[in-house]
Amino acid sequence: MPLTHLFPPDFFLPGRRLVFQLKILCDFSSPSSHSAADLSRALFGFKLSDGNWTIPPTHTIKDHRHESDIINSVSALNHPSIFESHQPSAGASLKMLRSFQNPNLYSISKTHIKLLHYFLSNHLCTTTEPTQVPESPDLPNWVKFLDTKHPEAAGLDEDFIIPSLANWVEAPMLKDPKKAVKLPVVEIADTDIDIISRVLKNQHPSLENVAQALSGIVLDLSNGLVERVLRRFSNEWVPAFGFFTWAKMQTGYRHAPEVYNFMVDILGKAEKFDIMWDLVIEMDKIGERYVSLDTMSKVMRRLARAGRYKEAIDAFRGIEQFGVSKDVLSLNALMGALVKERSVELAHEIFLEFKESIPLNVSTFNVLIHGWCKYRNLDIARKTMEEMEKHRFKPDVFSYTSLIEAYCNDKDFRKVAEVLGEMKDKGCEPNAVTYTIIMHALGKAREITKALDIYEKMKMSGCIPDTSFYSSLIFLLGKAGRLKDVQEIVEDMEKQGIKLDVLAYNTLINIASTHSQEEAALKWLKKMEEDLCKPDLKTYAPLLKLFCRKKRMRVLCFLLDHMFKNDIGIEGGTYALLVRGLCMNGKLATACSFFEEMVLKGFSPKDSTYSMLIKELEGKSMQKEKKHVERLMLQARGQEIMGNDSAVSTVEESNAQGACVSVM
Repeated sequence: MPLTHLFPPDFFLPGRRLVFQLKILCDFSSPSSHSAADLSRALFGFKLSDGNWTIPPTHTIKDHRHESDIINSVSALNHPSIFESHQPSAGASLKMLRSFQNPNLYSISKTHIKLLHYFLSNHLCTTTEPTQVPESPDLPNWVKFLDTKHPEAAGLDEDFIIPSLANWVEAPMLKDPKKAVKLPVVEIADTDIDIISRVLKNQHPSLENVAQALSGIVLDLSNGLVERVLRRFSNEWVPAFGFFTWAKMQTGYRHAPEVYNFMVDILGKAEKFDIMWDLVIEMDKIGERYVSLDTMSKVMRRLARAGRYKEAIDAFRGIEQFGVSKDVLSLNALMGALVKERSVELAHEIFLEFKESIPLNVSTFNVLIHGWCKYRNLDIARKTMEEMEKHRFKPDVFSYTSLIEAYCNDKDFRKVAEVLGEMKDKGCEPNAVTYTIIMHALGKAREITKALDIYEKMKMSGCIPDTSFYSSLIFLLGKAGRLKDVQEIVEDMEKQGIKLDVLAYNTLINIASTHSQEEAALKWLKKMEEDLCKPDLKTYAPLLKLFCRKKRMRVLCFLLDHMFKNDIGIEGGTYALLVRGLCMNGKLATACSFFEEMVLKGFSPKDSTYSMLIKELEGKSMQKEKKHVERLMLQARGQEIMGNDSAVSTVEESNAQGACVSVM
């Protein structure tokens, strides 16, 4: 891919080309970032005079062991004009630049890389001119950080933004991005959601504090607005529930069942089960079928996720109390929640208990088959398939795909072939999911050729690839470094009218980030926005890792704002990613700020994250910051203990008083 799009319009004017060439060489030819001092030594070694170019004579090169390599490498480039006294052509310069493109994309001789590293690590000089050349006053800002005369400029790398994306990135940026460790607010005309978000993003110690902060605000509330706010603060139950309660009291507004369900899920995710049950009871009192299977499915899933299996089962037993039928759909919801949270044995017990009283369907058996396969108990999975047939249900593509996935995870491709043969004998054709699983497993086993053969077999069978299949194919090719093939696959998708979805975009962003392609990663995010494809939390994780590693603080702030504006709240895992990423790259002050925000929002940092931060602070003798982090960790552990005590007391109170869960 040519690099012309990276240059401003005045790139080809005399006296500027070398600066930009060396900037591109550094960005695209070395996986490590060079210091400003290294770069400036390379720049100042060349003489620029009236648009003419010179290079120091070979006798000034101190390391004679590599002299012949350097001369041969320069000759091999076939660009003598670069080192002669006349103006080189634009075409010659571009050819030279193309030869130094990203080594992950194209093969580059080790000699060429050696030449680049030589230029970056040795003082170059001429015999007639001073070694330093004044920088052109009208060079763009993104080049001027190379100036070592001003030490404060060396840190400006954190403000670097790729020129072609500068307008998009800077549009919503705060004036002082260094203060933007908290979620920033865009400086545009306030909308209703901006007004509410500005209030809620402050740290509120209690629900009463949230209500007090919101008092006096007059808005035209709607269920759409309320749901957007809840989605934005879905990982922070105090502001979310405080706003939910405040909104409920506003004249002319009434929560829809969907909004209640969303709030139930937020409370369940935060493990505030006593408040969650109070809300379910409140919904039941409203009537009008406010409590639905969707409500109770969220309740059972969150209880199971917290390891409260008995309470999840009790919720199912008493589901009719809330006007929800105890039928095969609710049974499958419970069994699915238990299987997902590593309790297939309990799911099987529930199956045995209710299989005579509740009419079953294919999905009931498939939930169990998937569960047994997931935990490698394939003998019981086969027996479940046999029992399925006794109930006059035929194993379908989902049943067989669960078996294939288990064998793929074990890299037992002989068994995979046997299952495919069994499917063919029984007239059950594999679907796109089946092929995706097999192809992905072959790719992980580094059998790329065989994985691509699956793609051909799929097309020959008449099975149409979906976006999940293409995303998996893109991932495998990207992991293998075949980025040109990735681009061809994307183009093929577009020709077939297959629109990129969030999974496909996430995969492309992940590949670009893995290969440190900053511009490509951000361009995919921008295209995602243009295509009105809603990002999710997985969209941002590789981007945040990349720009932590690159120390691009300005872009990091932009990404946090972009998340917030797409109603994606930062959860504990993302905070940990930021703290660890910044910690590993020397941005300890910012890492401490995120650690503090993490604790104040009620998240409990993992010991590994805490230990890493403490170790780095000790290494830099930042004792004041270290003590502050230690106090925060004690506070987080205290919050966790209080939460556990509250959960225990709630269960005891329920058992003593015959509250809703145990009555069921």
